[in-house]
Amino acid sequence: MHNELRRHIEEIVPLTDNEFSLITSHFTFQKFKKNDFLIHQGERVKHTYFVISGLLKLIYHDESGKEHILSFAMEDWWETDYRAFYTTSNATMSLQCLEDTEVLRITLEDYLHLCTILPKIVSFFLEKATSGHIASQQRILSLLSSSAQDRYEQLLHRYPSLFQRVSKTLLASYLGVSRETLSRLTL
Repeated sequence: MHNELRRHIEEIVPLTDNEFSLITSHFTFQKFKKNDFLIHQGERVKHTYFVISGLLKLIYHDESGKEHILSFAMEDWWETDYRAFYTTSNATMSLQCLEDTEVLRITLEDYLHLCTILPKIVSFFLEKATSGHIASQQRILSLLSSSAQDRYEQLLHRYPSLFQRVSKTLLASYLGVSRETLSRLTL
């Protein structure tokens, strides 16, 4: 399980065995079943998660109870309610398993400690955060300026495996269209 994390980190920064041992000492392994929640909206967020296997969805429930999917997280992705994690506050979003999922999790305290004692991990986390921020901006721009057809094609191009793993209802929610509209787009 830790081999996936090492490979993932070493795509950005090289590690010695001692450095990697230090990193893994700050993480804990956890398994979840399909439909389990890692984070519940309204509760304190204690961890950020690295997905080893499985699939998660980050969701927001509005005042009317409607579910909005902000993102999907699959293998090699990091996910949490970042505002709540970094400010040690209550979640405004929930994180739920769409498949049986295995993760490595780290607390904010361990994250900050690791960044203090191993400066090269700061470069890794900065690159991951920057990539995530860019992806979020692209998604917002797509929602604001692209047609439903264009958003569908962009998602299909970027994450083709997602279409075999996620129901059309969830894909429609993520794309901001109805299930019926998604069916028309896939014809």
